[in-house]
Amino acid sequence: MRNHQAPDPIKEATLDALKHVVDSLLELMFDAGITVQQFNYVVRDRAVRAAGNRVIRETGRNSKSRVSIITGIPRSEVARISGSPDYCVSSKLSEPVARRVLGAWFESPQLLTASGEPIPLPIFGKKRSFESLVAQHGAGVPVRALLDELLQIEALERLPGQRVRVKSRVPVSIGSTPSAIGAIGERCSDLIETLTKNVRRTKPPLFQATSSVQDADPNLIPVLRREIAQQGRSFISSANSLLKRSQRRTGKTSLSPEVKCRVGVTVYYFEDPVDRAAIAGKAVNRSRTNLRRTRKAQ
Repeated sequence: MRNHQAPDPIKEATLDALKHVVDSLLELMFDAGITVQQFNYVVRDRAVRAAGNRVIRETGRNSKSRVSIITGIPRSEVARISGSPDYCVSSKLSEPVARRVLGAWFESPQLLTASGEPIPLPIFGKKRSFESLVAQHGAGVPVRALLDELLQIEALERLPGQRVRVKSRVPVSIGSTPSAIGAIGERCSDLIETLTKNVRRTKPPLFQATSSVQDADPNLIPVLRREIAQQGRSFISSANSLLKRSQRRTGKTSLSPEVKCRVGVTVYYFEDPVDRAAIAGKAVNRSRTNLRRTRKAQ
């Protein structure tokens, strides 16, 4: 008889929670042009470093074998990651296709004006065309698929005569800025750490509470947004005053050791369709301009 391993409810619940977290990150990844390969590298890199810190806290020594056991990553890779600087995560990976194509457009001398600006290109053609750029640097991605993606995020601009002009070397969705994306990482980290500490039965527990309904009237959504934003601003203003009073005064003697403690509170409002699967199953019809290859007269 086969010994079937009993399901671990804690592990199953954790995996389910991770799916929700990753689902929220994927849209941000796609907007910024982050590939699954890069995401996988980041996870492995952070796992090795976090596990290493955990082993040092628990045992007082650095054990790559223990890190390998905790993470499931081979010891040789643990040693390689541990010995590399923390800032080189992205530099070890190949750039996404869109970034490579746009980068080649900005760097190829034959595609630049005398002043160094990228020239507009015909979409199709064997030489000096967007099609030839994709053939050289697109890793097999269809020309039309990459064209549609870059037009969608406004990295390219369509011109008359089936030509395109490049607008940005870095394919990032409009509205994304380094500071805004950095705030996402910081806020998400704070929230997850608070919830995790409470799961581990921190005493007293850190405050966290949620109020939500599953059947809100769509006609009242604008009212909800406005009222909750007003109440949220009022609460944050009061919390800010309280936190400022708690700041240590410079020059004031204290019996406690000089350890800084970061303290804060975040309020956020959320709304999304309840039936995500039904929404995802509905394709959005967008008009797509037909493009045709034209043969030049001999």
